[in-house]
Amino acid sequence: MFSKQTYIARRATLSKQVSGGIILLLGNGESPINFKDNAYPFRQDSTFLYYLGIQSPRLTAIIDVDGDRTTLFGDELSMDDIIWMGRQETLQEKAEKAGISDVLPLSTLPQVIQKAQQGRRPIHFLPPYRAENHLALSHLLAIPDPDVLQAASVELIRAVVAQRSVKSADEIGEIEKAVDISVAMHLAAMAVARPGMSENELAASVQYTAQKAGGSLAYPTILTVRGEILHNHYHGNILAEGQLVLNDSGAETAMGYAGDLTRTFPAGKQFTAVQKEAYEVVLQALQTATDALKPGVRYLDIHFLSCRTLVEGLKALGLMHGDTEEAVAAGAHTLFFQCGTGHMLGLDVHDMEDLGEQHVGYTATLLKDTTTFGLKSLRLGKALQAGYVLTVEPGLYFIPELIDQWKAANRFPQFIHYQNVEAFRRFGGIRIEDNVVITETGYRILGKPLAKTIPEIEAIRGGAF
Repeated sequence: MFSKQTYIARRATLSKQVSGGIILLLGNGESPINFKDNAYPFRQDSTFLYYLGIQSPRLTAIIDVDGDRTTLFGDELSMDDIIWMGRQETLQEKAEKAGISDVLPLSTLPQVIQKAQQGRRPIHFLPPYRAENHLALSHLLAIPDPDVLQAASVELIRAVVAQRSVKSADEIGEIEKAVDISVAMHLAAMAVARPGMSENELAASVQYTAQKAGGSLAYPTILTVRGEILHNHYHGNILAEGQLVLNDSGAETAMGYAGDLTRTFPAGKQFTAVQKEAYEVVLQALQTATDALKPGVRYLDIHFLSCRTLVEGLKALGLMHGDTEEAVAAGAHTLFFQCGTGHMLGLDVHDMEDLGEQHVGYTATLLKDTTTFGLKSLRLGKALQAGYVLTVEPGLYFIPELIDQWKAANRFPQFIHYQNVEAFRRFGGIRIEDNVVITETGYRILGKPLAKTIPEIEAIRGGAF
């Protein structure tokens, strides 16, 4: 946890941004795998963590905006709990670390809610993403189940997003810890990968490295020779000479902050000539986009800059032709780059995505495009501010099924050389991803240096044999 003053100050700031009433924050419970006592590793709700820092399940907090008080609701461990799990901090002790003096049994929560409702006090809550919290809100607040999401407080969502978006120095330090562990995870995979090895072996080395450093996985590892599959969690392929290995993996610290890096490297010692050419295209897009980062610049414009750089490179590869601006405006580049250039990063790998991409990544005057292929996957578009932490992750993905679909429909023949694209059907994919904090004057790449250029990567790969 951070200092208790940090959590007190965060809650005070939040209260000033909400017009009145009470704020209801539901923590997460444990999630059973197949029966109650066999649960997935516990993960606290990120907003609950941000304002209270307590990592225990089955807790709820109420912030009284008008009375400037926070009450924690939960139950102390029973003797049975202690027998099975050992002595733990009491709930009162945990609350004290968060700067909270009022602790009540969870059974009293309905009465407190009822009193607020009788007094016609607004009850602000965030949209739930877990079924049990959805049902709990429906029951507590007497809201019909289908109406719970619609009843979530937009005022609270906007206040939380505004506060959590700008990271403090302490938060940036914690994210940097996550990124440093993530760097070690990537170096571990690069240093041992060989033709004949299974993806599972590499994925195991990544997870081992995270846990050895006291972290965990921030999200399921994407480590595959089928890099064209954007979120490929299958690890059953065998590495072969001439293939590319795409590793998208990141660590989460004990405090819940995430890293999210991607590197692509050859399964053998060196890239092939064609792989080098394609890799340089993505690397140039990464460098061009990153160098343009600074406060006031819209990330939507960073995305388009990345797309234009990719198109210029694809033209040099003989895969596209025509006017670059027109090609990007038409969306022809999305045959090769189907997703967004980046997203916010923090207590969530896609930070605050549970609160809605429109609220997190866009504004009232910049609406997210939810229908256009490519743009609908861009999670961040708004102007950047100092303190934002985000990813920059351009890529090229050669998806055979998409190529076939577009070719059959003869889409964008004025921009795409389908005959030349055929040679890349089995190429796979390339993504290069860094984590960046926006500074007052520009940006800073977070974490220890991680091999990114072709000579740097090949130097590591040569040592694996």
